[in-house]
Amino acid sequence: MPEGTPVPDRATGTLPGGRQAPPGAGAAAPTALEVLRRLETGPRGLTRAEAGQRLARLGENTLPSRRDASWPLLFARSLRDPFTAVLLCLGLVSAAVASWGTALVTLVLVTVSCALRASGEHRADRSTAGLRDLVASTATVLRRADEDTAPAAREVPVAELVPGDVVRLGAGDLVPADVRLLRATGFSVHQAALTGESAPVAKTALDAPGDAEGSVSDRPELCFQGSSVASGSATAVVVATGSRARFAAALARAGGHREASAFDRSVHGIAWILIRFMLLTPPLVLMANAALRGRGLETLPFAVAVAVGLTPEMLPVIVTGCLARGAALLARAHGVIVKRLPALHDLGAVDVLCVDKTGTLTQDRPVVERALDTEGRDDPEVLRWAAANAWWTLQLADLPAPDVLDEALLAAAGPDALQTHDGIAALPFDPARRLSTAVLTTPGSLGTHTLVVKGAVEEVLDRCVPDDGERERLRAAAAGHAAAGLRVLAVATAERPGRGGGPLPADVRGLTPRGLITLRDALAPTAAEALGVLADRGVAVKVLTGDHPGTALRACADLGIPVPDDSVLTAARIDAVPDAELAALVHRTTVFARCTPEHKARVTAALRDGGHTVGFLGDGVNDLPALRAADVGIAPRAATDVAREGADVVLADKDLTAITHAIGAGRHAGGNIVSYLRVTLSSNLGNVLAMLCAGLLLPFLPMLPVQVLAQNLCFDAAQLAFAFDRPHPSVLRRPADLRPRALLGFITRFGLLNAVADLATFGVLALSLYGPGTGDDEAVFHSGWFTENLLTQALVMLILRLGARTARGHRPGPVAWAAGALAAIGLALPPSPLGPVLGLTALPVQYYLLLGAVLVLYAAGLLAARMRYERRRAPGGTRV
Repeated sequence: MPEGTPVPDRATGTLPGGRQAPPGAGAAAPTALEVLRRLETGPRGLTRAEAGQRLARLGENTLPSRRDASWPLLFARSLRDPFTAVLLCLGLVSAAVASWGTALVTLVLVTVSCALRASGEHRADRSTAGLRDLVASTATVLRRADEDTAPAAREVPVAELVPGDVVRLGAGDLVPADVRLLRATGFSVHQAALTGESAPVAKTALDAPGDAEGSVSDRPELCFQGSSVASGSATAVVVATGSRARFAAALARAGGHREASAFDRSVHGIAWILIRFMLLTPPLVLMANAALRGRGLETLPFAVAVAVGLTPEMLPVIVTGCLARGAALLARAHGVIVKRLPALHDLGAVDVLCVDKTGTLTQDRPVVERALDTEGRDDPEVLRWAAANAWWTLQLADLPAPDVLDEALLAAAGPDALQTHDGIAALPFDPARRLSTAVLTTPGSLGTHTLVVKGAVEEVLDRCVPDDGERERLRAAAAGHAAAGLRVLAVATAERPGRGGGPLPADVRGLTPRGLITLRDALAPTAAEALGVLADRGVAVKVLTGDHPGTALRACADLGIPVPDDSVLTAARIDAVPDAELAALVHRTTVFARCTPEHKARVTAALRDGGHTVGFLGDGVNDLPALRAADVGIAPRAATDVAREGADVVLADKDLTAITHAIGAGRHAGGNIVSYLRVTLSSNLGNVLAMLCAGLLLPFLPMLPVQVLAQNLCFDAAQLAFAFDRPHPSVLRRPADLRPRALLGFITRFGLLNAVADLATFGVLALSLYGPGTGDDEAVFHSGWFTENLLTQALVMLILRLGARTARGHRPGPVAWAAGALAAIGLALPPSPLGPVLGLTALPVQYYLLLGAVLVLYAAGLLAARMRYERRRAPGGTRV
């Protein structure tokens, strides 16, 4: 390959001039020498002057920062809310017809709502700003003072790394940039953040001049920012930094357009229903009054007041108040940060939760399941040999720490199992040979040593004394355990004459098999309990993992997740299914194995297309497409920066218990919002229908505009209680989402019932008007209907809210107190000194007696209609 040719993909990042290599340039994997030559560096690293020049030219090795929106910008964005836009339009119409009171109240409602929403989202942005803590802060770099000086290892800030720097990596280090290995010993990395694969991946510095096959993340000589070193040590050259690293490329993909969430879709649907009603109402009022009563434009303020009466003016305030209060409680009590307030409602509506296996259902470490001899019987001696190998390999091979498998063996065996033998020498685990060797003393046998070998089943058995029957039996047993989702190690020993020096790879032969060690992933301590809570709340859990299907099935079985035989899909099967069929297939599937980022996103999108509200929990770069495809993207605080940026909700820990708390808070908030809409829209629709009928039947306006405004103000003030209500526990058991069609059916049914109660009140008023001392017929009608409206609205608040049937002995909640206050105002305002100011007057006694009978019948009708409605919709959950 000619010198200066750009290196394909991101294997070497930028060229010395700062230009990015063109994607797909070439197909061969460059050798280490070619990489060093193209980066104009060498094994001794860069000089300080060269590093400074490249830093000035290419920029710091930092992720592209996300600039959080300012409070004024968030306030302006809040004005795009459909209901806010409706209120603004009504306010402008009110101002145009000189209804200044209505215009002023509308403006105040819009301002308060937008301020609350902007403050909540600004506070969430500030909270997540301190969560950028995954990328390493320093790195060990070989730097030279000048060309003739020997290189010296020094710690430098990761931000100062440049392409061409030579870095040293050891167990536990975070890979600070995209690098190409130059030397490696027993080196493996965790790259689950990039690929979703939970097991460490072996990496080598071997040159592979042939075609670079498969994914770039599978290339053994490359390591990428966002991964961490699991074992061994290595020297590598930095090939890409900052915005040119794969990590940053994933961040760029996360910044694309995101589909509307469940909450956004529902709110827009409801808004358009109301807009159609409001556009239709004023013309009907004007035309009807002009045709039947000869009244013209003087009824325009009344028509606008009727349209305002249909609008749930407090909805933006109630929604923002409920969500902001729930988000604040979550942050304070459980460390859960809600970055986008509507996401809290979407959490309450979630009926499918997609999770990874590692770190969510299981911990990122294995535990010993069983130790089996060659006949398949439990044998603790096999575990003691394996633990002795792990201990003395750690002590004699200068390893910084045991790997996760050795840790599991040592924890299972305990300290007593290590006192039988003394170690002589050891060969650590080699990713190429896939086994480790320890030479131990043999008690009672002077001059004889015991060679203890453990590692991959095939590698160990191939080095055993030929016994085809035994080896085949052990291979079959190991395959069975692996199919059941267990990791399997083989253990073998051999007696050797004592001699000086350590063991050589050639010594590992002629072994006698001792048996097998099976290991499983350690279950997350709170996973089983949290899964039970999610099941009780109607949330189906789907496992999307990059691991083998057997491993995922094992974790599901251990946690009690039912997985039918036809409920497992692999990536190959997903690829073979068209989108039209996938939506039906994913509905009945529980485990999706060997998933790439594209598979996860496609499965998530298919679940949404199937009518589900989907939450996705992810923490790696590979989870970004699915986080954005879900209705709610959830990431833990320890996730990669780009995953946290793409998530709607950030957890303190990757713990399903925190998600149950968040879903509970979302359902509380969603239940209050649903209650508000049920109460307000059904009551408002009934009042509007009654006003239209009364406007046609009466020779005067059924209610003065100022009285409509006063009534709305009283009702709106009482409705603020919904932001502080605590719904009945039954609300937690089912997803509570807003469905425009279902809501339209609900408000139509109960709105008609409310209109019937209003028309019955007209009859009561007709009787009352002929009584003694009634005074002005028009003022009495206005006063009577004003009182009846507030009393019926108080009844609706108590009866139609979700979970209204509370347990005996509970003290009244905020909604009950607000309803009581509303009823008291309805009774006290007309005869009060403020009554004449509003055109109200005292009512005759017989009116209250007849009104009481109407209210009793209305309450009975509401209760009967509600019970029938809930019986019909019980299987579908709490969905309005």
